[in-house]
Amino acid sequence: MPLQFADRLNNVETSAIRELFKLLGKPGIISFAGGFPDPAMFDVEGLKEASANVLNEEPGPALQYGATEGYPPLRDQLGTYMATKGAVVAPDQLIVTTGSQQALDLLGKTLINPGDKVIVEGPTFLATIQCFRLYGAELISAPIDGQGVKTDELEKLIVLHKPKFVYLIPTFGNPSGAMLSLERRKQVLTMAVKYDTLIVEDDPYGDLYFGEPPPPSLLALSENVPGSRELIAYCGSLSKVLSPGLRIGWLIAQPELLAKATMCKQFSDAHTSTFAQATASQYLKLGRIPAQLAMVRKVYAERAAAMADALRRELAGAIEFTEPAGGLFFWARLTGAGGKIKDAGEFAKRAIEKGVAFVPGAPFYAADADRATLRLSFATADVGKILEGVGRLGRAL
Repeated sequence: MPLQFADRLNNVETSAIRELFKLLGKPGIISFAGGFPDPAMFDVEGLKEASANVLNEEPGPALQYGATEGYPPLRDQLGTYMATKGAVVAPDQLIVTTGSQQALDLLGKTLINPGDKVIVEGPTFLATIQCFRLYGAELISAPIDGQGVKTDELEKLIVLHKPKFVYLIPTFGNPSGAMLSLERRKQVLTMAVKYDTLIVEDDPYGDLYFGEPPPPSLLALSENVPGSRELIAYCGSLSKVLSPGLRIGWLIAQPELLAKATMCKQFSDAHTSTFAQATASQYLKLGRIPAQLAMVRKVYAERAAAMADALRRELAGAIEFTEPAGGLFFWARLTGAGGKIKDAGEFAKRAIEKGVAFVPGAPFYAADADRATLRLSFATADVGKILEGVGRLGRAL
């Protein structure tokens, strides 16, 4: 007898990015496809010291089952870490999750009923689209520009659809690379209070800025907008600044939502790896994050600048983009100028043949996909490979 799968699986399909990775085994291919940090920049020595400290100082608790809410020393350290980002967060106001992806899944589990409307940016993080659809959400797409979500359009959509919540990546979004301006951040918080609407703030890239720091997070700014703090659910992560292999994320939310999320996490994985949590806690305690971030920012800034120059030179009028001020991505659009190709999916196939890969932009849209768009990551390729890879893109046009 054939297996009878849950109806909810009819609303989702496998990740277009994960499927693309199957094509990347070709020798010599240069990949701009992944959203991974560069493993060459992992602070291995710092992590060695942190893990050794764990086994020397706290082996019992670190190797044992732990509280679902998270390892207490790490919750303390994360509260301190959030303070450096301008947000006052007590340890009991957050739970540790297995990556920020689990935080999003817990929000889906606790908040979404089939048919509920959820507003997301267009484009937005592909895994979020898949996650929220798995729980039956009807996704509404809010347009963005180089300054993030267009708040005038967002307000119209909130009024029209009365969503269960709004999901935003305000700082160096994936895939857009856009940074929500300070003015728009304040407008989002004002809207949250005015329409009593929960805002989910996903912030995995906020520390990866190249010049001046970005505006404070919505969570940090909520201190100045009465009534908005309890309407923010903040998802944080150490994956892009320390190591994705540790799988350390966290969720900050109002007590009732946090309690429900904790209950659902109990059903899922009981708790995030205590050894990974203890290692992250010891690492933060060592005080190595500032120097690590300074190094990562410098390298990524150089790579982003190299990619911008190469795209302007090699693809000229065939592509348009806004150079990101941080994060890991360029979001670009094929113009079709001079009769050049305008469909990013077809361009991706040509690019693979030339030995370079990127992700077409269509899967990042919950609705009304722009098939001329594409995402390029500069994180894992050095400047030499970036120059060669963009040259190959030029030859694929």
